[in-house]
Amino acid sequence: MPAITENSYVPLISTIKSVQDLTPTEKVFEVELPGGRQLNHDPGQFVQLLVPGIGEAPISICSSPTDNNFHLTIRRVGDVTTAIHNMKEGDKVGIRGSFGNGFPVEEMKGSDVLIIAGGIGLAPLRSVIRYILANRAEYGEFTILHGARTPSDRLFKDELSRWTDSSEVNLLETVDHPDESWSGKSGVITTLFKGLTVDPSRTYALVCGPPVMYRFVILECLGRGIPDKQILVSLERHMKCGLGKCGHCQINGVYTCQDGPVFTFNQVKNLEEAL
Repeated sequence: MPAITENSYVPLISTIKSVQDLTPTEKVFEVELPGGRQLNHDPGQFVQLLVPGIGEAPISICSSPTDNNFHLTIRRVGDVTTAIHNMKEGDKVGIRGSFGNGFPVEEMKGSDVLIIAGGIGLAPLRSVIRYILANRAEYGEFTILHGARTPSDRLFKDELSRWTDSSEVNLLETVDHPDESWSGKSGVITTLFKGLTVDPSRTYALVCGPPVMYRFVILECLGRGIPDKQILVSLERHMKCGLGKCGHCQINGVYTCQDGPVFTFNQVKNLEEAL
């Protein structure tokens, strides 16, 4: 569990450097800490984002520590996120963190990496995707399985196009509900496992998406022999304070915000309601 310091409670007043619309309900914000300092996060961690006078919310970091500044993908669902969506370049927000643990990118070096991203789950996984691409020679086979509800719900469409054309990653995509603009595969994300071959002893599977997805994706990974300890899930459920103090995210004594949000399947498979 990461150490909590006095500074963990004090938000840094930071600047929104850019805002990009992704879908009608999601935007990505580039944020700069005061003085241009680096966040120095691990891929998979999150920050607490404060809107003065409105409130605070935990938000996944969707950029690599190798990027300039850091990026937050935010879905408009409540008071805090609606207030953020109304902000523009130059506006100020408070940042606490980074918090939690991330994906074991050092441990994974030399191994094959399989990313399984459903819907907005692509946002936290984008942090590790960009990190691996920035350090591509240090990893083996790199595959991304990505599913979205509809073609218009796909996040980071420009990057998805680049990854499709790249020789450095194998991207497979599907949508649940295709329209006339979509010429790719359709169906739930587990359909992308058909014909997929992996070397289970050297493969790490990283999973993030809607709750209904986890059980079926994990069964696919287990069916291909990937060990429990090499299946990594991001569980961002009911997080509030980021410090393990409020208890909202507790599952049988395990705090998602501090013990996670990244867990091995071995750590959570016996936790009631974790998956």
